[in-house]
Parts: sequence; structure tokens; C-alpha cells
Amino acid sequence: MNTGAFARAGTALPTHTPITVVLADFDDLFARGLRELIGSDASLTIVAAGVEHRRIPVVLRGHRPDVAILDLGALTKLAEVRELSARYPDTRLVLLANDPSMEECVQLLAFGASACLGRNTQSRDVLNAIHLASRGLQLMPSAGSGQGGGSISAASLLTRREAEVLPLLQQGRSNAQIALALHVGVETVRTHARNIYRKLGVSSRRELAAPGASEQSRAQDPSALGPPRRRAGTPLARPRRGHGLRQR
Repeated sequence: MNTGAFARAGTALPTHTPITVVLADFDDLFARGLRELIGSDASLTIVAAGVEHRRIPVVLRGHRPDVAILDLGALTKLAEVRELSARYPDTRLVLLANDPSMEECVQLLAFGASACLGRNTQSRDVLNAIHLASRGLQLMPSAGSGQGGGSISAASLLTRREAEVLPLLQQGRSNAQIALALHVGVETVRTHARNIYRKLGVSSRRELAAPGASEQSRAQDPSALGPPRRRAGTPLARPRRGHGLRQR
């Protein structure tokens, strides 16, 4: 899955600090591949692996990792990501799934996840996703990616039009401005907004608004970044955040 990234304002990261990673429980073959891949990067340290989904909150509280890699298929509802993001804001969440849909990815990012990757993601891009997430970047799926059926009930997902309205709501645009941008009626925007609030479990536009939305800036596609580099002392964005492992 090709992704782009954007940064949100935040605090600087410490110098030369290993990026700590927690791995959820995946099937044995894939779990081994993940451990070997992450172990090949000297700047990454796995502090817990094979964590059952029910124990994720306990492990995040105990280890306070920089990044947690979770199995989307283990979620019963996407709102679980929102809950984890709110309770553990210093841990960036990277979701892995068989074939995540664009709607699932957009909704996961709205809930605070840093990335949503499929099993066909290249190993280099998985490493880059971990590094970028640890720096406070959120990886945005491209419009042509994630065409699969997904793994969550369709009733809880945003429609494609709702996925277009969501970022405009997060930027604080008015219904009239959104209607003009999308060439639809204001009442249509209101309907989409109500559906988005219901599906994301929020009650107002203010609650939905992304922190630092006005300061968002586009960054590079992680697949074009080359090998991940260790953290430097330069102040970097640290907001509220952002499968298979085939070698190229």
C-alpha cells in the first residue's frame, strides 16, 4: 500500500534513544517475520511480543512503548483504536490487516492511529512506517490503495463521501465551505457530518477536530525515504499520532 505522511506540531524527541516497539499476537509465521524484520534494525527494540489483544492496555501501560503494532483483525470495533489512542497518547499505533479498505484506514487515522498497512506492504515500508510513526507522523493511504473488503462491519465504516468530508471537518471548515469544496448541498454536508459523528462516537465538530490541523504539512511517501535512520536531536513533530513482509 502506497502511503503519504503528514506531520503535526508537537515536542522534540530525545537524542539517540532506541525506538521501543510492542507487537500484538499474530500468526506464528508472520510474527516471526515481523520479529526478524524489526530485529534487523539496530535503532528498534522490541519490548514485548505476542501480546494477546485483551492484554494490550496492560502492556502499553507497563512498557510505554513508542510504537505498538496491532492486528486489525483482532479488533471488535474500530473505536477500540480511539480508546487506546486517548489512554496512551505517547504510543503510536500501527495497524496491520489482511486487506484493509480505504474506509477502514481513514477511520483508523481519524481515531488516532498512525498507519494502516496491508499484508502486501513491502518490508522496507513497514520499517519506515514504524520510524515515521515514532516521529509523530501519520501515514495517509493513497486514493488507489486498500480496495479490499476489509474486516470490520460495513455499518460502522465511513462511506467514500464521508471519508472526503471527515478531513474537512477536522480542519474546522464550515458546512458551507465543505459544500462548496465538494460541490454538494449544505444539507447533504450536514447529513454526512451527523453520520460521521455517530460512526466515530463523537458529539461535536470540536471533539472531532484533529490537534494542530491548521499546521499539517505534507511529507514524503515512506517508500521513497530509503532506509530508515536513527533519531537525531533535531526537533521533530510529535503529535497525537501515526502485511506481509516481502523483500524488494
